[in-house]
Amino acid sequence: MTDKIERTEDEWKETLTKDQFIVLRQKGTEAPFTGKYYENKEDGTYLCAACGQELFGSDSKFDSGSGWPSFTKAIQEGRVVRKDDSSHGMKRTEILCSRCGSHLGHVFDDGPAPTGERFCMNSISLDFKKEK
Repeated sequence: MTDKIERTEDEWKETLTKDQFIVLRQKGTEAPFTGKYYENKEDGTYLCAACGQELFGSDSKFDSGSGWPSFTKAIQEGRVVRKDDSSHGMKRTEILCSRCGSHLGHVFDDGPAPTGERFCMNSISLDFKKEK
């Protein structure tokens, strides 16, 4: 596992775009069907857009019909952190990058086998490294 990254919110503002900051640091959500990766079918690895940590492999990506990139599992145990989220009058589980604490999306228990989970991520929270 990689060392944790700690920055002030002002430092994050300097390194992220305005839209990335809203989602990654202020727990915003991009509109469905608008993100750059929800229809991506290339082989590769999805990384945290804030710190570059590898998070999800394309082998666990599936079309959930939700309008956001969805995955059945993280690329490796400990790459993401789960946190209870009761905002907006809902009970959900937020997913954060374990390295920098940035908000990535939420996980739900309505995904396909083998895990039964759907990691519903914001495209703007991710970067993509294409497999060569």
